Amino acid sequence: QVQLVESGGGLVQAGDSLRLSCAASGRAVSSYALGWFRQAPGKEREFVIAISLTNGITTYGDSAKGRFTISRDNAKSTVYLQMNSLKPEDTSVYFCAAGPVRATIESAYDYWGEGNQVTVSS
Repeated sequence: QVQLVESGGGLVQAGDSLRLSCAASGRAVSSYALGWFRQAPGKEREFVIAISLTNGITTYGDSAKGRFTISRDNAKSTVYLQMNSLKPEDTSVYFCAAGPVRATIESAYDYWGEGNQVTVSS
């Protein structure tokens, strides 16, 4: 079992950067592949980015390409989502997730945080 808690969200302006953190407790985050998803009001949850368990290979969703990066600090049991050049359409609740493999689909992940709101004003 692992518990995930996101932090670092808030209100920013278009063009700003923001870094989300996801801290894990229980079983170490080093045991999992990690991903970020987001859900905007009235829309389905969508894949953002994920990083593999062992070799750091990253998969990017369309929204993340060229602007977002993911990193993990296994010693701190934390995963980060660095978001640059934010746009109003990035406004969403962002969720981190942990699972056995790096994947773009929700069902591949066993554990989820409760989400953190990011609002980007124009």
